[in-house]
Amino acid sequence: MLNIDIPSFIKESITNRPTSFFSSDIEANKEKLSSEIKGKKVLVLGGAGTIGSSFIKAILPFEPASLVVVDYSENGLTELTRDLRSQNIFIPKEYITYPFDFGSAVFEKMVSAKKFDIIACFAAHKHVRSEKDHLAIEAMINNNVFNTKKLIDLALKSKPSHFFSVSTDKAANPVNVMGASKKLMENVLMSYTDELKISTARFANVAFSNGSLLAGFIDRIMKRQPLSAPNDVKRYFVSPEESGQLCMLACLLGETSDIFFPKLEEDQMLTFSTIAIDFLKSMNLEADQCSSEEEAKLKAANWKIGDTTYPVYFFSTDTSGEKSFEEFYTEKDDVDMTTFEALGVIKGSNVPNKSDIDLTLKAFQELFNNDEVNKAKVVNLLSTYLPDFKHIETGKSLDQKM
Repeated sequence: MLNIDIPSFIKESITNRPTSFFSSDIEANKEKLSSEIKGKKVLVLGGAGTIGSSFIKAILPFEPASLVVVDYSENGLTELTRDLRSQNIFIPKEYITYPFDFGSAVFEKMVSAKKFDIIACFAAHKHVRSEKDHLAIEAMINNNVFNTKKLIDLALKSKPSHFFSVSTDKAANPVNVMGASKKLMENVLMSYTDELKISTARFANVAFSNGSLLAGFIDRIMKRQPLSAPNDVKRYFVSPEESGQLCMLACLLGETSDIFFPKLEEDQMLTFSTIAIDFLKSMNLEADQCSSEEEAKLKAANWKIGDTTYPVYFFSTDTSGEKSFEEFYTEKDDVDMTTFEALGVIKGSNVPNKSDIDLTLKAFQELFNNDEVNKAKVVNLLSTYLPDFKHIETGKSLDQKM
């Protein structure tokens, strides 16, 4: 039943760009990119995910000497390798994938045994839905913050030419714990920018990325289940290819402490419900808008090939941590909008003192080790160290929705 060219759908109905948003910046900086990548040893963490694998595909044409990819998903690494080996793309002779947790002891042994020129980290908790309770939040902060600090400390032993760790637009004026954890991660990164060349990037939703609502549309159709989406949340979108290119440019062309973001305009934001309607149209189906989840599930169970409509359920957002719109920077940021055609850069970010960062992380560790810890206390502690964090709490999680 599913007969749709996803890359073409993204170009025609989501980004409305026939070519990459970043193609001109890549072309203008091709020699610089080549000099920074060709013959270099590259480590990519979280490389089996959508953004990490897209980053890999962006750098491979510039012929690195070696590529080591780390991801805790063994299946994901297998698919990455099959995907790369099935394309006409340069793959260095030394290409190794490791199914490691990048906070593990065996990962530390591997990094200590090798010297990398480029380290790019995409291993992260990325979903707003991950803020369920204090246990889920602890896992998120451990991954996004504590493990990032461990990685930087490891990198200091070999001093790579470039260190990159991906951030999120949700770190700008965060309203959810995921965004706050990434803002805290940015603070950790900035505290080391006098010792390493460190950059990061905030960017839009990656259309049809692994685990995203849009990728879920494919699964829902294949399983004869209704499409469900908010109708009041607007988001910017980039393609998977563009996400990797953005990170390549940010990693290799930025100065230390730079935070990159795409120069997208407000009128380019879309609602998920609009995309759902267009997704069905691309398969010659009309959205049958239902008034409840129950009605939508019943209609989907009775759906058959040949029907011209497909059940959908659209709703107003009422879950914790959901922002109605996206922003990449705040009014307090010093923003360079001229160096690159499609990229803006936040310059001169505040550089926290390392001792202050250590005290901050110690406070979180002490709270997590306290028997009386709960979500509210973690949120309050985040607010103490991140004055711009204004948490939206409704008592509902995305896990309570289809």
